[in-house]
Amino acid sequence: MAKKISSLEDLGGFIFSTNKDFEFSQEEVMDTLSPNEQRLEAHLDKKNRGGKVATIIKGFEGNEDDLKTLAKDLKTLCGVGGSAKDGEIIIQGNFRDKIMEYLQKKGYKVKRVGG
Repeated sequence: MAKKISSLEDLGGFIFSTNKDFEFSQEEVMDTLSPNEQRLEAHLDKKNRGGKVATIIKGFEGNEDDLKTLAKDLKTLCGVGGSAKDGEIIIQGNFRDKIMEYLQKKGYKVKRVGG
């Protein structure tokens, strides 16, 4: 049985192409802006969640590791679960005011969006 190739690292870092005009471009790691340069939005979402409420923080600009670290801090602060991806942090439950207060103390500029 052949080994399944799931990433370029499995190929040893080589890319094979029959296209002679092919140019490989590697994604740059985005630097995270400092908290006072960030403009975050705090949303409250009730749609497509089976009647449950979630707090969503949008607008984070930076790398995924910093996003996940901030999400972990917020989940610990609220004592609930959640996730972080694509510049958004989703926290289970209505903790918008608590999260906004915490982020403002950390130096982030947070705007309340929606009801």
